[in-house]
Amino acid sequence: MELRILATPHEQQALLDLPWDMPLEDWPEWYLVALPRGISRHVVRFTRLEGRVYALKEVVQSFADREYRLLRDLERLDVPSVQAVGVISGREAPDGEPLDPILVTRHLQFSLPYRALFARMMRRETVERLIDALVVLIARLHLLGFYWGDCSLSNTLFRRDAGAFAAYLVDAETGELHNRLSDGQREHDIDIARVNIAGEMMDLAAAGYLDDTVDPIATSDHVVERYHTLWSELTEWEAFDVNERWRIARRVERLNDLGFDVAELDIVTDIGGRTVRVQPKVVDPGHHSRRLLRLTGIDAQENQARRLLNDLDAYTAETDQQGEDEEIVANAWVMDCFEPVMRAIPREFRGKLEAPEIYHEVLEHRWYLSEQAGHDVGIEEAAQDYVESVLRHKPDELAILGGTSGDPEETQPFRIPWDELG
Repeated sequence: MELRILATPHEQQALLDLPWDMPLEDWPEWYLVALPRGISRHVVRFTRLEGRVYALKEVVQSFADREYRLLRDLERLDVPSVQAVGVISGREAPDGEPLDPILVTRHLQFSLPYRALFARMMRRETVERLIDALVVLIARLHLLGFYWGDCSLSNTLFRRDAGAFAAYLVDAETGELHNRLSDGQREHDIDIARVNIAGEMMDLAAAGYLDDTVDPIATSDHVVERYHTLWSELTEWEAFDVNERWRIARRVERLNDLGFDVAELDIVTDIGGRTVRVQPKVVDPGHHSRRLLRLTGIDAQENQARRLLNDLDAYTAETDQQGEDEEIVANAWVMDCFEPVMRAIPREFRGKLEAPEIYHEVLEHRWYLSEQAGHDVGIEEAAQDYVESVLRHKPDELAILGGTSGDPEETQPFRIPWDELG
């Protein structure tokens, strides 16, 4: 049997150095990186190649090929998901015994499975933010015609997003991509999520990882309620009097606040012209993150982008540049505000949080210092104080997000330094 590596030429070369003739669970530890792993039906391990970390999942050929194609499709559709790198097939042990193929994906930096997040008891408010992130992910998938088939916390990774969380699909094994989902498909998918999440939350409660105020059943029911509310906001018709046209702008504004951009509206008036009905026709997620990327080149999560854009707006007003071209003002904000904060972060602390998340926390810290001082504290002064009083004492990625180093096999964090700052 011939070993076959389906991947880009560059990654094929790096992948050749791994021991594909061994079962994944038997790989020596020097090939592996200890990162938190979620619950999986399959053997999953992490390895580092040429400065990048990859997740390896041992699975049968048909599942590996199918999931690889689905993940590549989701990447092209700009869905928050892990990135498929390749499939290693034709594996066999030295004695000729065939081994299952391995699906290779890139590790999502600064992300954790839900069990690592709950390794320290999580408050009810934090649980709700986590659930909201998952609901937004499900809605985004459904809008694109993706039926998950096994939606759960276990099949999701989470990253911090300016006080909230962003959810990423990590397992597409049971997924199906259609032109459009029927109501029945959507309802079945969300019902699977409800059952799975109830079981996962009860498991956490039994392990003592849930606050006493968190009801596992009520939390799983909340997922369904939140999903239906969000889906209605995204897709339903809204009727109002012709003199209330401001409500069109309000509808678009609400969608933008949820992180969705309205590319087209379907507007219909009745025969008498007194009633207007409006429905978002095409909605694409990531309104704020796309705008921030376009203006500044900063790639951020949606809530992080919203916070940074608010700071950009405040900077515009403070410097009296409201009439100036927004790209010129954004470039000045990067040089006067964002980059000085990033330069204030010592090299050894740059793996603790993503740059946009650090800037968000500096803004929070600046507000706190200004309130204490009774006057506005400058951004650079706030950044320096934040480094010494807050960031210095934060553990790395894992513990920041709520993990524990109690079991190095499951929870050892991995640090990735930033690109060099000028």
